[in-house]
Amino acid sequence: MDKNLEPLEKRVELSKLFDFYGSLLKEGQREIFEDYVFNDYSISEIASAHGLTRQGIFDTVKRCSKALAEYDEKLCLIEKFEKTKEIVGKVNELAKTKDAKNFQRIEELTGTILDIL
Repeated sequence: MDKNLEPLEKRVELSKLFDFYGSLLKEGQREIFEDYVFNDYSISEIASAHGLTRQGIFDTVKRCSKALAEYDEKLCLIEKFEKTKEIVGKVNELAKTKDAKNFQRIEELTGTILDIL
């Protein structure tokens, strides 16, 4: 994950990572991470709710963020998803034209999707 992201961009990036890889975290980690990223709770609020120290929550969020980024670095699911989404959009636009000339291009694009996956 890029360390130069603005706070909002960082939250969006963390939420994407969580959407793709959050199920790989332990249940307690998932709850803390969800409270931090999706519920926008402060470290203090999360610590109080979970009966943990602020430092413990901070460490958990940091560890989870790093783990999710490492999963994506290895599996690249977000990049594959975004490429696939872009290609499907192109296929959709070509299919709407109902022009027979576009069938070859649609076939090429669907072949690209299969290569990505």
